[in-house]
Amino acid sequence: MRVGSFVLAAQFPGQGQGEALHRAVRSAEVAEEAGLDSVWLAEHHFVPYGTCPSAVTLAALLLGRTRRIRVGTAVSVLPTVHPVALGEQSALLHITSGGRFSLGVGRGGPWVDLEVFGAGLDAYEKGLPDSLDLLLRWLGEPRVGSTGGRFPFREVAVVPRPQEALSGQGDSGPEVILACTSPSSVRLAAQRGLPMLLGMHVGDEEKAEMVALWNRHARAAGHTPEDIAAAAHISAGVAQIADRRLDAAETLQKAMPGWLRHGLDAHVTVDGRRRPMRDPVAYTELLCALHPVGTPRMCADRLAATSERTGITRFALLVEGSGDLAATEENVRRLGAEVLPHLG
Repeated sequence: MRVGSFVLAAQFPGQGQGEALHRAVRSAEVAEEAGLDSVWLAEHHFVPYGTCPSAVTLAALLLGRTRRIRVGTAVSVLPTVHPVALGEQSALLHITSGGRFSLGVGRGGPWVDLEVFGAGLDAYEKGLPDSLDLLLRWLGEPRVGSTGGRFPFREVAVVPRPQEALSGQGDSGPEVILACTSPSSVRLAAQRGLPMLLGMHVGDEEKAEMVALWNRHARAAGHTPEDIAAAAHISAGVAQIADRRLDAAETLQKAMPGWLRHGLDAHVTVDGRRRPMRDPVAYTELLCALHPVGTPRMCADRLAATSERTGITRFALLVEGSGDLAATEENVRRLGAEVLPHLG
């Protein structure tokens, strides 16, 4: 089982954006010190829900600050970027970090980002498969051209090509993961043989159903039983450790609703569509119920139970739910020192 942290760079009420980003960077450094497997970086635009607008840029900084831990994006939003540009950046990070970079990508939401970056609503609603396929071609072939879709261009050389740069290690390029929130995205990931990143808003039962659906589509697409069994899906969640479960839950229940209310309400749709917003208090309570929130033993048992029910062995856990730098650092250290030993 591999446990990592999920970093949103969340701006809690009363905090500055620099404070949120500093806490994000510091929590990632402590994650390496504490023995965690990975750090996963979220990407958001124009909202205090998350103050990192470029997960791949923050990943570059953290790869330079660390020596062992894997750093991944969770996720880079494909509709608002050129797949070739993202592919080049990913290859660069993959090579210069010695293979420690993972590229998580996703569709994002119908937000005003699509207007600002000139992508348009069609890129969000229909463009993900083409963008994903172009990205995968760039990461897997020596020369790439495109004759249609949003990004037509003549054939060009892929430079740097990760397979050549690290070929002595049997390298196949950076790991690519797809965030999945619907049956269509599960099917897309399965057909391409990509592991899924499953959100923290869903519980074990739904995640198990999504893994089973992925398996069925992967078999139908011709992937081997060995490759299907080896798919390293990731479960996103929340982790808060305390000596009593009540104390862990209270820490989140005091801090997270204000951030969620402030952050989620700031999202603006590109086309004026109405969007329901989760009740911040109820959502916080749901997250406390679904995920490892409590004593170290309880947190370990919760992770083990999720793994047993879903088959998922990788976790990306939000550790900054207190909103406080010192408390976040302590939470990460306790996750490494007191929870991981129970998991083997």
